Parts: sequence; structure tokens; C-alpha cells
Amino acid sequence: MTLTATNTFAGNPLDRAGDRRSDPDWLAQQEANPEALALVLWEGRPLIEDHAEGPRLAWLPLDHARDLVPDREIFLGLWKDAPVFAVEIEGSVDPAQGPVQGLGDFHEMRAAAAMLSGPDAAMAGGAKSLFDWRRRHGFCAACGRATRDAAGGWKRACEACGTEHFPRVDPVVIMLAIHDGPEGPRCLLGRQAAWPAGRMSALAGFLEPGESIEEACAREIAEEAGLTVTAVRYHSSQPWPFPSQLMIGLICTVDSDQARPDQTELESVAWLTRDEAAACLAGAHPIKPPPPVAIARTLIRAWVEGFEVGTRD
Repeated sequence: MTLTATNTFAGNPLDRAGDRRSDPDWLAQQEANPEALALVLWEGRPLIEDHAEGPRLAWLPLDHARDLVPDREIFLGLWKDAPVFAVEIEGSVDPAQGPVQGLGDFHEMRAAAAMLSGPDAAMAGGAKSLFDWRRRHGFCAACGRATRDAAGGWKRACEACGTEHFPRVDPVVIMLAIHDGPEGPRCLLGRQAAWPAGRMSALAGFLEPGESIEEACAREIAEEAGLTVTAVRYHSSQPWPFPSQLMIGLICTVDSDQARPDQTELESVAWLTRDEAAACLAGAHPIKPPPPVAIARTLIRAWVEGFEVGTRD
């Protein structure tokens, strides 16, 4: 099977070594490896250096990274058999003006993803999600006692009651709804009030317990736009490290073009033909498209290029 990463934050090149990182002896060997490297985050922002081929993650020897943040690293995986870690510096003072001065600059993750190569963005996004999870799970949900890092940062263990906690991923359906009426097929975009002026995007929402992907798609479309979904086709997925979601990209058909924004999630909606959607992506339409790092933009482009719900590639 061939895996094609089409979305930002997908395509992590590392061997996660999930079958070995729980072995303390093996992990200690990786930490002692003189070739071990670490990427650096500051409050969720990756350190990026300028390079002749373009911006890229700044990598530090693990020993140097540990001097910055002692005993706070996370094991990310193996890159061509070399161990790769991540450390995160906390605090309000930019370390690029202090301990890592001259090594690069820290950039907010969305901006960083637009600058970095796909593999670099994927590694940085994965590290951010792990640190966010660790920050939120310092105490056991079963007994309330403090937990400790295990398995290279991929597990939190409670020594009081023995419960083990693992990173969670929150699934989100994001779907481009299509209606084929007398004027031809059109796609539905919605707008949230908090977005930049003119911005519209595909509809989205979290899966609920006991709900399938298709059911979540239908429920969200009904709740937010008052439409009935008649068919659903999967397109692709995207890890979204804000803090740790999996965006499940869908294109669906609906029974009507009489969309009614719920005024809670959506303040307005718009229907676009393929030509109008193409103009939107090109910046030649009053509606501003989702940013390039968003899977919503991938879905719009896929439909413009002929992706249909009832056919297969």
C-alpha cells in the first residue's frame, strides 16, 4: 500500500519505534547515542533556522538541548537509525534572545508550518501535541495523584494506583458539502464570526461517543446548515496539533441548497460553483479561502479538480 501525505502535519518521516520505546534500557541507549538530536520548542513554537534551501527546523545535539531543559525531553523516533528527541522551553522570555541566540527564531506553529517542508512540519506538530498532552495530564484521572513520564514521553504512569495514561487524539469530521441542482454542482462554505473578514471554509465538528464518521458528518451538516446528507466519501486526513486533533476530510452530497446557518457555529454560508471555488483558491473572489495549511483547502481543491462522491479514483 502506498501512503501519500497530502496535508500539512502529515508525512512524519520518523520511525516512532513504538515497539521499543517502552524498554528503559533501549531508551537509555538512544539517549546516550552521540548522534542523538533534538528539536526545540518554546511554548509550542518551533525553532527555525534560515538555510540556503529555505527555512528548516534547527536541530541541536541532545546534550546541548538538555542543558537548556534538563530531564524534559520527549523521544520522537529514529531518523536513519539516529535517535531524535524534542525539548520544550517554557516561560515568557524568548529564548532566541538568550540561550539559543544565533541558532534561529521561534515561530507560531501555523506560521511555521507554512514555512517548513512537510516532514519538518509533521515532526514539529507531533512534538507540540505531545508536550500539550503532558502539560494537561500531570495528575492521574483515576486517583488524582501526580503522574510521571514513561516510554520516552509517550505514557504517564501513576505510581499510586498503577493507572497508565496515553496521549489522546480527538477526531474531527470536516466536510465539503455538494449539491447538484439545475445550475450545476456547487459546494457549501460557512463562516464563523471570529474568523478574519471574508474567510469561509468547510463545515466541521467533533465526533461524539458512539458515533460513526458518517453519522457525525450528517449530524454536523444538519445542525449547522439544516441540510440532509445523502452520501459521504472519504478524501484524506490531517493531524492538527491545536492541541491534538485528527481532521477526517470528507466530501458529501446534500439534498437541498436551502442552507440555514445556525447562528451559533456559523453566521453565514455561501454556495460556489467549481469556477467560483477555483477563483476563491486563486485569490480572485470576494470570499477568502482557508489557509494553505488547512485540510479544508485541500478538500475544496480536490472538488475543483473533479473529485466526486459517487466515484473512485
